[in-house]
Amino acid sequence: MPPTIILVRHAQALHNVDNNIHDPVLSTLGREQCAQLKEHLMPRIPQDLDVGLIIVSPMVRTIETALLAFGDLIDRGVPIVAHAGWQENSLQPCDIGTPLPTLAARFPQVDFSRVDPIYPDKTSPRAAPLYGFSREAIVGRGRAVLRELRARPEKAVLVVSHSGFLRAGVTGCYYMNADYRVFEFEEGEGSEELRQWEETREGGMGWSWDETVPLGDGLPDDASIGVGVDGGAQEMANGV
Repeated sequence: MPPTIILVRHAQALHNVDNNIHDPVLSTLGREQCAQLKEHLMPRIPQDLDVGLIIVSPMVRTIETALLAFGDLIDRGVPIVAHAGWQENSLQPCDIGTPLPTLAARFPQVDFSRVDPIYPDKTSPRAAPLYGFSREAIVGRGRAVLRELRARPEKAVLVVSHSGFLRAGVTGCYYMNADYRVFEFEEGEGSEELRQWEETREGGMGWSWDETVPLGDGLPDDASIGVGVDGGAQEMANGV
């Protein structure tokens, strides 16, 4: 049986004010949001959500969110694994990651061994088809990470990622900072279709919008058209 998946947007980071910051850290508000997320969600694990794995985008703000909000799970032995497929969409400085050796030294709790070695490259001929800023690349990446999740053996998997990718590449839903949504895979062998828990229609924290868009919405067909912006929706940049 495929796992239940809990998709979390990172808490507010410094780039939510200035996109020119490279791979930014969480803001003071973001750290407070992590504490709220922890208080809200952790009592439901494992009672309602038997999380056996944490996956993070290998970017500083997602890793910090996971460690602050779900550090108790890690202390209990739940593995935390970085995955390049869950990184954000754009080519802005804030959405370009830090080299893996630096991340591994900074965050020893996280398993970086399975991150695509091409990370953080998004623009080379080898990287662009997978990680470039185009509809084909981002929607294709969304399908790929969902196929991987569907095959996981855990009862529930928690993923900390980014609003733009979660919306345009994975679910079509909007995510405010530090909010989450819970999904089940639809029945049918190999199906990548998701069914959202009704209680998270406005986000599990109640901070998001009950509105959906088609996958790929707002993304360019040609990656050379522009670099995009983090999250694809500036009106959501400051979170709650």
